[in-house]
Amino acid sequence: MTSTKLRELLVGPVAPVATPFDDGYEVDYGKMHELAQWWVENGIIKGKAVIKVAAAIGEGPMLSDNEWPHLLRTVVKAVDGKATILCGLHYKDTKRTIEDAKRAQDLGAMALQVCPPIFNLPTQRDILDYFGELSAAIDIGIVVYHTHWLEGGRIDTDTFLQMSDLENVVAIKWSPHGGQNYQEMAKFVGRFNVIDNTVDPVRCHQLGGHGFVQTTIEAYPAHDLSVYDLMQQKKYVEAELLYRSVMGPFVKFQQKISMRSGGQARAMKGLQAVLGRPIGWSRPPSQPLDDAELTELREIVRGFGWPVKG
Repeated sequence: MTSTKLRELLVGPVAPVATPFDDGYEVDYGKMHELAQWWVENGIIKGKAVIKVAAAIGEGPMLSDNEWPHLLRTVVKAVDGKATILCGLHYKDTKRTIEDAKRAQDLGAMALQVCPPIFNLPTQRDILDYFGELSAAIDIGIVVYHTHWLEGGRIDTDTFLQMSDLENVVAIKWSPHGGQNYQEMAKFVGRFNVIDNTVDPVRCHQLGGHGFVQTTIEAYPAHDLSVYDLMQQKKYVEAELLYRSVMGPFVKFQQKISMRSGGQARAMKGLQAVLGRPIGWSRPPSQPLDDAELTELREIVRGFGWPVKG
């Protein structure tokens, strides 16, 4: 697939879908198959949104090298070509990332979200070489995940600009590090799709961006699809109000529960539970939401006007 075609598909709200687990914390592939079909039925389809498998919220770093490929293949089969599938790859050296990338490509991923090799403590030259070698080794798209809050994860604007020569680097999951301004994305938005990762999708879209990651789309697709539709119509005030009406309270809830136990998927799994589609809880040491937290979340979601169960 050409980079132009890939850029047409990597747009809209990106669903970093949580991985379902059973009571023994084993991956529930049957539940994942059912969810993937439900996402397609509810509008998460090519050209409208993206399904991201084994991301951080999907607990990708906690999945074994046998689990994440099976999970990816389950989703690819379930959507039957109707959705854009992005697979997360996490914090490995060049050799192992290329091995994982080829495996994901063979399993049907259309693109990969790839983090810098932070444990190598890379220089900017190292990061450019890393993505360059990866791009040359595969035939699917690469979304560069700017994990600048981690040591070794910072990518400077000049480095992004130099990635313009890398054929399969088609998108950047964007948030600026301390030495960058958000608006610097304007320097490379013509070459790459820019996906907002700052809870500010409207500003991103106004600057020419293409989508956003901080969503609730996997739990209630209609909301984020409506936000994106308003942005596409350039109804930015309405889009901002609608987005903030949900993401504001939800982020505050996430921050509150993280004081008791960590884990990026905990709030999203709670959201699935109160909407009547439970998918289990995160693997230890992350803790499930307790009764008080679930009660609070139900009241928050009722305030959105969404169909709460229980």
